[in-house]
Amino acid sequence: MPPGPASPSPPSIAPPPTTSERPPPTAGWPVLDHAPAIAMRGTPALPPNFSALPYADPAAPRGGRLDLSLLGTFDSLNPFIVKGSAPAFIRNYVVESLMARSLDEPFTLYPLLARTVSTDAARSFVEFSLDPAARFSNGAPVTSADVLFSFELMREMGRPNHRLYYGKVARAEAPDAHTVRFTFAEPDPELPLIMGLMPVFCHTAVDRDRFAETTLTPLVGSGPYRVGTVDAGAAVTLERDPAYWGRSLSFNRGLYNFDTLRFTYFRDANTEFEAFKKGLVDARFESDPGRWETGYDFPAARAGEVVRETIPTGTPKPYSAFVFNTRRAIFADRRVREALIALFDFEWLDRTFYHGLYRRTASFFEGSVLSSSGLPANTRERALLAPFAGSVVDDVLAGTYRPPESDGSGRDRSQLRSALALLEAAGWSLKQGALVSRATGRPFAFEIMVVTREQERLALAYASQLKRAGIAAQVRFVDAVQFDARRGAYEFDMMPYSWSQSLSPGNEQAFYFGSAAADTPGTRNYMGAKSPAVDAAIAALLEARGEADYVAAARALDRALISGAYAVPLFHTPGQWLARWTRIERPRRASLYGTLPETWWRVPGR
Repeated sequence: MPPGPASPSPPSIAPPPTTSERPPPTAGWPVLDHAPAIAMRGTPALPPNFSALPYADPAAPRGGRLDLSLLGTFDSLNPFIVKGSAPAFIRNYVVESLMARSLDEPFTLYPLLARTVSTDAARSFVEFSLDPAARFSNGAPVTSADVLFSFELMREMGRPNHRLYYGKVARAEAPDAHTVRFTFAEPDPELPLIMGLMPVFCHTAVDRDRFAETTLTPLVGSGPYRVGTVDAGAAVTLERDPAYWGRSLSFNRGLYNFDTLRFTYFRDANTEFEAFKKGLVDARFESDPGRWETGYDFPAARAGEVVRETIPTGTPKPYSAFVFNTRRAIFADRRVREALIALFDFEWLDRTFYHGLYRRTASFFEGSVLSSSGLPANTRERALLAPFAGSVVDDVLAGTYRPPESDGSGRDRSQLRSALALLEAAGWSLKQGALVSRATGRPFAFEIMVVTREQERLALAYASQLKRAGIAAQVRFVDAVQFDARRGAYEFDMMPYSWSQSLSPGNEQAFYFGSAAADTPGTRNYMGAKSPAVDAAIAALLEARGEADYVAAARALDRALISGAYAVPLFHTPGQWLARWTRIERPRRASLYGTLPETWWRVPGR
């Protein structure tokens, strides 16, 4: 179990508490009584009798095959455990949860395995009523016994985020075969939704003793697809379950339109792109602006058989960065980290490598109402941060902070001077072209771990910029399995990573940035942040009832993270870059998260 709040005793399977045992209601949250949907804040956007999600086309033709590609490899088919590298698409496609998230709202869940959900005003418990029609792919009904088994399994053996969240449950109960109830150790506004997203496994088809080990044996799920053929480390084929129980649910209309999905893994992006050009891959989300700008000039694209689209998104832009591992002594001083941020010449890199198509990322919630960028802290934010003097730097508090800018020449000496001044103040001096510690005489040297050639190219360019300050940065290219293993164990100096955020950040922020996660292998607190200001902002985020308090807490968190200088912020695209062969179509209306492969279809006859 990861460190954090004291873990309650193991869940009991008992009758539900009497009314007198339940915590009293708290103002600010609606009381739900067997409602079909639940929202984190406000009310669900869709009525109970909605026909389909707004970003899906219920009239989409069904059938055919979709070929997609992924970079890297895999050595397991279980993405719910710490060990191994497993395909993320097993979630949702194969293993379902109690409820499903609409990607057109900040955080709202609609019926899936659970037909209804109930909670109180304080959100001190949540109760789900299962759909009697729900079945696993082996034909077994989904019952409360499966849900309780899955809860206990994930709480004991799941990934650290699951252990953290489910550790907040004081009691798990099954009053009958189609009802489950979770009572929380303390009221938590987000926890009812987190429990709704819990994966549900068939308890008779899981070897509990071996669940936490890597395996290529497919999980038995209740989703629209089953795992078909597996080419170890190279490809996975999913096949539609012809008896899928949920095919007529409102949430699923227009989704999962292909009979077969094949995911092929490639070791490098160039080989992956060549497969797309040859028509072996149907669609790809492009991440390389150089390729996006110049690489799609091939015969099929010129003939109109391949189209390119920039699809706007309504969510925070991913926070991509070179992450400092502050567990390493070399990065323990914030002034050192600030200096290395100053030495990253984005303007030159964007012009030289990326055709000027990128935008610099300045916020962990870039491009959303939750971002603090350009906005002075309001009274609520200042009150949250007041106990932590010095944790938020002045320009971040004032809303004037921007990542350091250069003149784009690649030789801007003002950046170099400011970086060297910070390093000098932190105990490092430039001697005969090398930066050395005044205390030990050791040179300033570290390793940047990368897993793709694009990352390697960027890291090499950054290493060249660091060399101007006498810093020796070695770029280490590793395979995907080693990268995942070292990243999860925090065995790196610096590495690239991208945090994707929603419009409803909550408990996962503790998993990303909380002090308790810093020393727990497998979390996403890769930088090792241990900041009381960050922890307080996360707590305020979870406790917020009104929208103004929620936004203030998110912005306070953003300010504390930016001020910590935990990473060299990189850049983001203006939207999704999608390239697809015209045999694949998509709904014109995209979700807040952009277009989703589960909404696409194959054009009949092609």
